[in-house]
Amino acid sequence: MFEKILIANRGEIACRVIRTAKKLGIRTVAVYSDADANAQHVKLADEAVYIGQSPATQSYLQADRIIQAAIDTGSQAVHPGYGFLSENDQFALACQQHNICFIGPPVDAILAMGLKATSKALMEKAGVPLTPGYHGTNQDADFLKQQADRIGYPVLIKASAGGGGKGMSLVERSEDFLHALASCKREAKSSFGNDDVLIERYVIQPRHIEVQVFGDTHGNYVHLFERDCSVQRRHQKVLEEAPAPQMPSEKLDAMRQAAIDAARAVNYVGAGTVEFIVEQDGTAYFMEMNTRLQVEHPVTEMITDEDLVEWQLRVAYGEPLPKLQNELKIHGHALEARIYAEEPEKGFLPAIGKIDYLRYPTQNQYVRVDSGIVEGDEITTYYDPMIAKLIVWGKNREAALIQMQNALSQFHVDGLGNNIAFLEK
Repeated sequence: MFEKILIANRGEIACRVIRTAKKLGIRTVAVYSDADANAQHVKLADEAVYIGQSPATQSYLQADRIIQAAIDTGSQAVHPGYGFLSENDQFALACQQHNICFIGPPVDAILAMGLKATSKALMEKAGVPLTPGYHGTNQDADFLKQQADRIGYPVLIKASAGGGGKGMSLVERSEDFLHALASCKREAKSSFGNDDVLIERYVIQPRHIEVQVFGDTHGNYVHLFERDCSVQRRHQKVLEEAPAPQMPSEKLDAMRQAAIDAARAVNYVGAGTVEFIVEQDGTAYFMEMNTRLQVEHPVTEMITDEDLVEWQLRVAYGEPLPKLQNELKIHGHALEARIYAEEPEKGFLPAIGKIDYLRYPTQNQYVRVDSGIVEGDEITTYYDPMIAKLIVWGKNREAALIQMQNALSQFHVDGLGNNIAFLEK
């Protein structure tokens, strides 16, 4: 196993990786910016390296500085967490070129799944079901309108390189298409430097369900079941749960198999999440693949009793998957809520400032809190305003919902706005 790894991230995910590394006897190196000089991930790691000023563009997105920090500290591997450089093919390639193990998928897999249109073409070839639409390279406006007319309205225009709802537009009438297309392309160009789009039929009242997959360097693939992430605000997840409730078993089996087929099609290694848009009858269509660990991975850990970061480390080191498919089972039901410093009554604007008082719920086998924040810390404008992730487990969905209500009632934050009361509703 690795003796020392560098964690190219911050906050709760850096603390999360450190926790598993300590369990396995692996030394850890944190990186930090000016704003994070006294952060929890810096204190928990065995070593810490300063990489720049507070803005992420001057620190956590500085790939060269992170690579140099890994070299200087003798780190054998880099765990990218999620966000920042976690799905950056050039960063993964740079790690490879410096003989540093990137704890993530191969560069080719990141590239293959990085663009929505490219990934959908690959998935179509692999027999993975796609939402009816146009995923080709012809970007002529009149041609795209013809495709939308053929698919039938309403349709979604989506930035091929996009995410988080940027460069996306719902079009309900043919006469509105060209105006919406121009707007999408402008936003896509501004946000992602790429204005290519794809067109898909808009699924009415869809569910957003994702399947956790893992592959290793020995040709083994498994799924660790699915998560339902349908409760969203502005295309950002608010609540996640596992397993997906009220899904026909044959539809679930088809979706899980499609996720494994997707991973196999790109020779995937490590943790990945295959996201599906799901009709009310349970019919699932491939949406995209996230080539990293997801924010909501703890709900999968709670229902499988597996440590997914440990799986990542073992697979990256060259070991086979810790378990095969027939050894994986679902136990109970889990929910995750993201506790944010934000003002729900003011349109969910981020709340900035010092946390004067912070009390987490009592943690036990039913309640887990993942965080990199303690009382007295400041939420700044530089990074995501998430305070913590609250994860609960119950023997069934009803029991898990009761656990969540109880845990939220014990969660107290003073000094700045938060969404706890909103979540309790």
